[in-house]
Amino acid sequence: MLAVGGLLQLGTSCVNSERELAASTKDPRSLYIPPSGAGRRVSGTTVLNTVRASHSFSDPKTKDNFLLQLRGPRILTSRLHLIVLTAKGDTLRHEVMPARALLQGTEAQGSKLTTVRDQEITILRRMNGFFSEDHFAALAVPSSARRPAGLDAKAWATLLADPNAISFEYPTTGGSEHRLAYSRQLGRAVVLNE
Repeated sequence: MLAVGGLLQLGTSCVNSERELAASTKDPRSLYIPPSGAGRRVSGTTVLNTVRASHSFSDPKTKDNFLLQLRGPRILTSRLHLIVLTAKGDTLRHEVMPARALLQGTEAQGSKLTTVRDQEITILRRMNGFFSEDHFAALAVPSSARRPAGLDAKAWATLLADPNAISFEYPTTGGSEHRLAYSRQLGRAVVLNE
């Protein structure tokens, strides 16, 4: 009985595919060419990888959300979006840099990244360690530090006066590193260039 039911079901599926072929206007032996244009699945806004972390930054009572997204069609040509959000969802910082910025630095330069695959793996690994605990410092500005040239005196004074200010250090283009701190008096994030 089961065998007869299986044959009837198989025969029905064959009839359906024959009907579909009969109603089709295309030759079933022709090469399929996917549609082009707006139907592309991978574009410059495609998110390839996301790394998230929560850490005290703007408010010692709550943790802010740190987000690093790799957006683009391919890993090496994509852009990194560093986004820092408060616990309420307000944006403190949104910075965009090329993904290749993670290939620069002492750790990546010491190894031989000859293949595209090696470079892509290095970028993804460095993304995973982007928000490691050693990138955050409890004292944002030591009292002996000098004011960076690009930072206004008022922001610098507010950071010096706040012993609870936390800084976050991260790599940027050209192999340099930026340090981000939050000024509670000004109510905004301040970038300290090194």
